[in-house]
Amino acid sequence: MWQSGDAYEAYIGRWSRRIAETFVRQLGAPAGRRWLDVGCGTGALTSAVLTAADPAEVVGADPSEGFLKTARARVTDPRATFTLADARSLPFPDARFDVVVSGLVLNFVPDPDRAAAEIARVTAPGGLAATYLWDLAEGMELIRRFWDAAGELDPETVAELDEGRRFPLCRPEPLGRLWTDAGFTAVSVGEIRIPTVFADFDDYWQPFLGAQGPAPTYLATLPQAHRDRIRELLRSRLPANPDGSIPLTARAWVVSGTA
Repeated sequence: MWQSGDAYEAYIGRWSRRIAETFVRQLGAPAGRRWLDVGCGTGALTSAVLTAADPAEVVGADPSEGFLKTARARVTDPRATFTLADARSLPFPDARFDVVVSGLVLNFVPDPDRAAAEIARVTAPGGLAATYLWDLAEGMELIRRFWDAAGELDPETVAELDEGRRFPLCRPEPLGRLWTDAGFTAVSVGEIRIPTVFADFDDYWQPFLGAQGPAPTYLATLPQAHRDRIRELLRSRLPANPDGSIPLTARAWVVSGTA
């Protein structure tokens, strides 16, 4: 599902880069800290750490070689390194990092409780750990609108695939419990909103043809005629400015805590 860095960038990466810097600045971690980015993907959050937090080092860990290849090409700061790793079994010693972050990934980990425990293990005492996930049930409009349209045309299949239903972790209460159960203290949950404005309908639609992520992967399984019906239903429903641009918004839930 998540292998092609370039396709991911067109679909979600361009928006994850916008939200990442806001997230890092809100954490307010002092300069000179050792950071770990769990599930670093194509390096959006790692880049934001380098730009906004002035770290001593930042290590990006991800299980996808394709994503790591893109991250290494995009992030050339010598303070950053990338390693192949599963969030459920991080290859680092206890208390190795001062700040551990993860962006838009823990809902895709088969055992998020184990991943949260690993994050707690590698965070130094008194260190900060935080993660954020798209509000797939309501607030991540570009994805929500796709599933709403697809569900009208294929209700039985979409009922099982819709990310708003599949990922209950992407809500404030479950996300807060994840951190509390992992042993973090001073746990707080908040939100970040960003605009996701598309130049035109093609700018919105084309990334769904890249077969990266649940919605594009589902779309790739459909006959062309069915894809066309979803496309035209979306075209008729998406808001549009006079210049043809499509103004949507994206919300992410954020949780942070102290080790």
